[in-house]
Order: sequence, then structure tokens, then C-alpha cells
Amino acid sequence: MTFEEAPKMETLVAQESLLHAAPEIVPAEQTSPVCSYTEWDPLEEVILGQVQGAAAPAWHVVIKGTAPRDSWEFLEALSGQPADEVSKDMVDNAQADLDGFLKVLEACGVTVRRPDLQPQTVEFNAPHWSSPAGYNIANPRDVFLVVGDQIIEAPMSWRSRHFEGLAYRTLLKEYSRAGARWVAAPRPELPDELYDENYDVPGEGEPPRYVTNEFEPVFDAADFVRLGRDLVCARSNTTNRSGIEWLQRHLGSEYKIHVMDVKSRQPMHLDTTIVPLGPGKLLINPQYVDRNNLPSVFDHWDVREAPQPEPSPGLMYDMSSMWLSVNMLSIDEKRIIVEKAQEPLMRMLESWGLEPIPVQFHNYFIFGGAFHCSTLDIRRRGSLQSYA
Repeated sequence: MTFEEAPKMETLVAQESLLHAAPEIVPAEQTSPVCSYTEWDPLEEVILGQVQGAAAPAWHVVIKGTAPRDSWEFLEALSGQPADEVSKDMVDNAQADLDGFLKVLEACGVTVRRPDLQPQTVEFNAPHWSSPAGYNIANPRDVFLVVGDQIIEAPMSWRSRHFEGLAYRTLLKEYSRAGARWVAAPRPELPDELYDENYDVPGEGEPPRYVTNEFEPVFDAADFVRLGRDLVCARSNTTNRSGIEWLQRHLGSEYKIHVMDVKSRQPMHLDTTIVPLGPGKLLINPQYVDRNNLPSVFDHWDVREAPQPEPSPGLMYDMSSMWLSVNMLSIDEKRIIVEKAQEPLMRMLESWGLEPIPVQFHNYFIFGGAFHCSTLDIRRRGSLQSYA
């Protein structure tokens, strides 16, 4: 299907409200096609994002919680514009990096699935607000959390991302019919009452300040990392305490969520903050993490600090941290995909017994993620264990 042939957002929304014939019931004993407990078990299948049809995110106060203050005026001016009109080269270069990454995944024996093309440049409305456009479908890790045989849709706090999950419906239905558990957190209303309209970035040494309050549960899936029976997360500008509590109740006593403190003044997504590399191996971002204040689940782990990121050619930081350098994807406990410019990081990983696979991906960063963000683990070969 070409981009031009992709269904428009309003059509997709309408289709979801239609009655469909009930799918064939799958026997309960059938093995689920979805199964992933950690960030490092041998990877068998992923969903990989798309950059076509992206838009600059619609300006809203939530963006103040994640973008540098000196970018706010620039991002507000771009609000909702199609990415290929902002810069066709930006889209083409990101697509080239994405294509190269896909080939590396397949060469590693990983099955790669893709979301449906869904243009994000369409205005949409909710009862209490409207958005001139969506954002992109580049980073499925933000939208979905896989825990065991469950795919959990996150109740995201960005209005521009409210319908982002529709691009994955074809895949979700397929996985569900084959035996996976497909769950959606309560769909948030996202009214003005959820946000601090007077938000500003806290100054150095000031207490944390968040752009969202506890009006309703919200979270981004990328604010969680998985360690078997334990998950680690952070309160951030995309995840509130109510969202963390909802997920803990949903997962039940089989899993425990540990909430950690981070030093970032604009926290968003934990996969640029801590990186579990295998049983007992944790890489941390020293700018955002106090190694003496980690959750107790890491008490017996070997914890090491990532080196300062190398500058990437042409990289724009308007939406993303330079610490996308550590946003890596583990193929297994040994092999890990790393941006090829990050040579000090690769040397450090080699000294730790890992085998980094260098791949160019810096052109993708402008779309808000790197290797971990741009993929969603669907299946890793492993079992549910405790690594505490």
C-alpha cells in the first residue's frame, strides 16, 4: 500500500465504530504470538515504526514539559505542519536510516512487522478539545507496553497522540485472534483540568514540577522498563502516579512496579535514563540518575555509567535528549544495536562482554526516538523470572 492509498484518520476512526463479524474463537491452550518479559531475552519479533505521514506535534502545554525552553517558539510555529513540508530531506534521511535498521534486524533473524500507514496531518476533535494534527507513528514503544502475553495500550497525555494507536489495529487484531491478550487502559479525557497551564521548567535545585496532575490516569509505555517480575518506572511529564497505580492493579501481585527518582528537570521516558542489558547488568545515564538512589531491585546488579554522548551529524534536539545515545535495542544478552557515532559507548559495552552492532540512525532522532523507541518487542524467547 502506498502512502497515498493509506486510509485517512477520520475513515479509520469511523471504521472502528462499525460492527464486525466475530472472529473465530482461538482455543485457550494455543500459544500466544506475543510473549516478552525483559529487555534482553532473545528477540524474535518486533513492530517497527513508520515516518511517512508525520506531522509536527500540535502545540500544547505538554510540549513544554519535554522540549527545551529555547525551542518552544520554534515548535509552536510548526504546530501541526506536515513533516515533509517542514523538510522533505528530513523525512527522506530518516526513512533511509529506518530502512537500514530494518535490514539489520532481519539479518539478525528478527521478524519485523509494520503499522498501517496513517497520515497524522488530519484535524480531529474530542468533546472538550481539538487538535489540528496528530504526531507520528514512528515510536510504538511509547504507545504500547508488552508484559508477558499482554499488549497494553497506554493512556497517553498528549492530545496529538490520542488516536496514534489506530495505525496498529490490524496487527493488534491479528495478535488477539491468535491468542494474545490485548488490553487498553482507560481512555483519558485530557481536559484542561489535567494540565498545569502555568507550567515552566523548574530551575536548578528546585523541586520537580510536572505538566500533568492526578486528574485521571495517564502514562506513556516508554516510561517503564521490564525486568521479568519487576518493572521500573518514573513519575514524569508523560506518566502520573494515577497511571502507575492503575497499571500495578491491572498487573496484580505477579508483578511489582518500582518507582525511581530521576534528576532530569523535564523527565520523559525511562529508556534514555536506565538500560538493563541482561541479568545483573544495568547501564545508567549519569546526568539523570544517582547511582546511590536506585530502586532496591538493582541492589545486587553491576551498575555502570554511560559515557558522555558523541555529537551526531545533523542532529536536532528540539524534541529529544542527546541521551538518545543509550536508546539501544538488545537482540539478546550479547548483541545490542547502537548508533554508529557512539564509539566510546561501544567500547564501554565491549569491555563489559557485549557485542555492539553499529547502525546509522541519527537522522531518525528528530522523530522522537532511537532504536528502542522505534520498536516494540512482540516476542522474546524467555520465561517469567525474578532478577532482583
